[in-house]
Amino acid sequence: MVFHVVYLVRHGETEWNSVRRYQGWGDAPLTERGLAQAKAVGRVLAEISAAATAQIISSPLGRARRTAEIIGSALGNRAPILFDERLKEISIGVWDGLHRDEIEAIEPGIFDRYGYGEWYFRCPGGETYAGFAARRGSWLNEEFSGARIVITHGIVTRVLRGLYAGLPRATALRLPVPQGVIWRLAGGPNRGDHNPRSRKSSVHSGSKLSRRRATRDCRA
Repeated sequence: MVFHVVYLVRHGETEWNSVRRYQGWGDAPLTERGLAQAKAVGRVLAEISAAATAQIISSPLGRARRTAEIIGSALGNRAPILFDERLKEISIGVWDGLHRDEIEAIEPGIFDRYGYGEWYFRCPGGETYAGFAARRGSWLNEEFSGARIVITHGIVTRVLRGLYAGLPRATALRLPVPQGVIWRLAGGPNRGDHNPRSRKSSVHSGSKLSRRRATRDCRA
């Protein structure tokens, strides 16, 4: 397998994120904060030599697409952005677009019943964990050369990082998913040695000069 570096980014904050409305395959525009987060991520990536020439691959959903466009602009738009359906956020079926309180009213106790994060895979008409993880895993295991910048979503970043590091499902679903952050995945997906490298760079938008902090993220 030829595998180099993935710079993994969650899309910027959206209007629905800010009010706890679940998007799934629905969509909402980026907030001013979300736009600033995308610009800050772009500035940081532009300072990383491997990232500056990397191919950008994005979920086709509007919030990720817009984030990718902003990052691409910061990098000089060297090549067209590629879109991959496998990077779409999880669909929570008939609950796509509902507020957290609306879901709780429909299905009391749903958020705590199955374990942290498991409710996403128990939604009427939604996706199962097995299917969701298999599609993201097929993308992760593709051969490629050079570096990739990947713009995707909260649950996708959790599952991809979990698969990459060989983490237990329950641990992966508890990984933090802040916006305005870059996770650097390097060394290749876990092949059973439980020791792949995964780091993140934290981007501070809103200040005149954004800062980058490289720290350990997930390590099995």
